[in-house]
Amino acid sequence: MKIGIISFAHLHAYGYATALKGMKDVTLVGIADDNEERGKKYSNHFGTMFYKNYQDLLDTDIDAVVVTSENYLHHKHVLAAAYAGKHILCEKPLATTLADAQEMIRICEEKQVLLGTAFRIRFNTPIQQAKRIMDQGALGEILAIKGTNRGTNPGGWFIDKEKSGGGAIIDNTVHVVDLMRWFTGAEVTEVYAEIGSVYTGKPIDDCGIITMEFNNGMFATLDCSWSRNSFYPTWGDITMEIIGTKGTLKVDAFTQKIDVYSKQNGFKWVGWGDSVDPGFIEDFITSVRAGKSPLATGHSGMKAVEVALAAYQSFEKKTPVKLQ
Repeated sequence: MKIGIISFAHLHAYGYATALKGMKDVTLVGIADDNEERGKKYSNHFGTMFYKNYQDLLDTDIDAVVVTSENYLHHKHVLAAAYAGKHILCEKPLATTLADAQEMIRICEEKQVLLGTAFRIRFNTPIQQAKRIMDQGALGEILAIKGTNRGTNPGGWFIDKEKSGGGAIIDNTVHVVDLMRWFTGAEVTEVYAEIGSVYTGKPIDDCGIITMEFNNGMFATLDCSWSRNSFYPTWGDITMEIIGTKGTLKVDAFTQKIDVYSKQNGFKWVGWGDSVDPGFIEDFITSVRAGKSPLATGHSGMKAVEVALAAYQSFEKKTPVKLQ
């Protein structure tokens, strides 16, 4: 199978390319990037072709593309790939507006190409074990979930609202909302948010607390912030405390680590757990080969974006926002 990557703007592009290069019977045909210096750097690193224009990459005989461009470009790149007949894996958030996300899904369906959303945390081992426990009914009826996704400010275009669509809320909400939907099969019906700009010193939201109600009667809270400073040993966390009628389950997605203290580097964490990228990329490749939807679809991406955008709306209006 022949795969291309559109843009190395997103930090996860490197991990996805590494996973693709490690797969049997998969060829990374090329990398398209409007940042020529960056594109050539990674094309040389991964031993593949560089394309200044993404349309030139789409004009080749590749089967699918991974879109890891700035958030506001997802819509344009996904539509171009769909019209070129290529299957698509798009980085999260799927889009910066609900209308764009809906159009992306509609055009991909019309052109009969698969659209997956890069919800890679579904492939984290502790998260998958938590999913199995819940599917077995060990927790009973789920009453509430408390989640966190607290990261380090990525800087660059992530704090440019025109390119990112927003700050920590749109960046960090979507992963955990997706897990809540995936774990329970329930949909968010109401969102209330308190949002602030505390840590970055920039005019962008960098922290927030979101409260959600679901159509099964469950409610959830989420701390979605860039509250980790530059000296924190890792980029962030994803934790969930799931409360059911039969029990409570706590899951920490990235606790598989060793604390390392050294004179040279100070304190840091060294992860010993397995990477999520190979399983996540393999799911997409397998789905394309089988002609079936990937584990996290474009619809999953849209529903998570809907909650993040409702959080912004709630904060602006100072009132809970109902979802359709």
